Amino acid sequence: MDFDSFVKDIKTNNWNVFGAEVYQNGELKYSYGDTSEPHEIYSATKTVLSVAVGIVYDEGLIDLDRPITDYLPEDKCKALPQEQFDCFSRISVRRLLTMSVKGFPFRPENSNNWLDFALACKIEDPEKAEFDYGNIPPFLIGVALTNIIGRDLGGFIEERVFAPMGITSFEYGRSPEGYFYGASNMKLSVHDLSKFGLLLSNKGVYGGNRILSEEYVSLATSTQQMNREGGYGFFIWRYRGGFSINGKWKQKCYVLPRQGLIVTCLSHIEDDSQDLLNSIEKNLLGIGKKEKQAFTRIAEMEELFDKLLAGKGTAEDKARLEAYYTSKDWRFDFELDEAGLLPAGLKRGVLSEDGIYDLLENED
Repeated sequence: MDFDSFVKDIKTNNWNVFGAEVYQNGELKYSYGDTSEPHEIYSATKTVLSVAVGIVYDEGLIDLDRPITDYLPEDKCKALPQEQFDCFSRISVRRLLTMSVKGFPFRPENSNNWLDFALACKIEDPEKAEFDYGNIPPFLIGVALTNIIGRDLGGFIEERVFAPMGITSFEYGRSPEGYFYGASNMKLSVHDLSKFGLLLSNKGVYGGNRILSEEYVSLATSTQQMNREGGYGFFIWRYRGGFSINGKWKQKCYVLPRQGLIVTCLSHIEDDSQDLLNSIEKNLLGIGKKEKQAFTRIAEMEELFDKLLAGKGTAEDKARLEAYYTSKDWRFDFELDEAGLLPAGLKRGVLSEDGIYDLLENED
């Protein structure tokens, strides 16, 4: 951990970083900048919504595998054309939580009624699970929760989430018709966003108070839907051996449970650069050039491993794999996996000692 180098990178590059915090085993170890004033967290709002879903789930008020139409306002569902009702009746709550319904626009555009807009969307194959990130699924989840609890969801979150976590300074947005948005438009401080990392890393307990069940946290932070980033839970991204809470202009809360590490950073950097995130990985998470070379090496060895398993490998392939298996590189890569530092989507069968041993023995 080299927090000073991280801060130096921020200042040298004049990155628009509001503040950052690092927790180790639940204790605040480092902080930088403004960590107490609320800033836009954009899509990190979705994780706050996920916590609200968990509370309702724990109370037995929502079944994740029932159709979303079971929980939306009855009058809206009855007013739908039969074809649209049948379509949405084939979409479960879980599918919306995991962004696995393809066909929604990213957000409601030019509409004064976002619920009507969402329910009018044409979904060609509602039963096909495919990752398709956007803001309409969380909006629909928020509407469903509002209908289930019979009260304003924003007020519910203030009472059941923010208050027990000591979050007193915040803002959140609504749709034109008054529903809690749930996908974006929320402001929290660095310190308060860190609290969500602490809540989830501690399996639903914050400050000695249980807010979520361990069961829901396990579901929400595990891979429910694969994607190119390595996996997605319930409005939470998988990250290496843990998970992350993400906003669009590089708002981050990384949680690596095996290392007891939580890193939160709020910034506003409107470009596709990875410089800030690379600095976090290198200086705070321990992922530098050597580690990234290991990721490439594991992918290459995994390809050889799969070829040999399929009976399509050559003698040269076997020799390369055997040399890797007996090298310091394999040990280094294995230890990275044990530390939870490999990308979530990186296949790692080649790091199984028994798997490689059995393969090479059988080849003989």
